[in-house]
Amino acid sequence: MADLSQEEWAEKLKNDSNSFLLDVRTPEEVEDGYIPGATNIDIYLGPEFLTEIEKLDKSKNYYVYCRSGARSGQACAIMNNAGFETTYNLEGGFMNWDGEVAE
Repeated sequence: MADLSQEEWAEKLKNDSNSFLLDVRTPEEVEDGYIPGATNIDIYLGPEFLTEIEKLDKSKNYYVYCRSGARSGQACAIMNNAGFETTYNLEGGFMNWDGEVAE
């Protein structure tokens, strides 16, 4: 896992042809907006979160975010323990995101 600043995270994501954008916030948080192209899997699902991420392609590079960067850091650690090699956590999370937002 790597904690990346918004600039580093966005730049890597933009230039990564093997990327997967993962939003680990709650459905209520997602209703307030999300980064276009993101797939939402709520980390608060507990064991079901692990079940859902196990369905994902472990060869992809995962760009993970939450509201502030704390839950996405936890998600990256969980994913790394589950065999995902490349995860990038967005420092500061969606709160500090100044890129494109979808609703």
